Amino acid sequence: MTDRNTVVVKDSGGNSGVILGILAIIIVLALGWYFVMGPGASRTNNSNDTNINVTLPSAPAPAPS
Repeated sequence: MTDRNTVVVKDSGGNSGVILGILAIIIVLALGWYFVMGPGASRTNNSNDTNINVTLPSAPAPAPS
């Protein structure tokens, strides 16, 4: 009598690629949010509306004699 064994080999290497792809998409979305809308977004306001009026004398004062 002969025993027959059936061996099924399943290749599961594709799952790691899917997981890495999903992680890469999550990281890209997080970085995009950080630099576009989050605390990393540059919100610089370069409107220098400071108005300083300085009156300078037109001629130097005469030296005392």
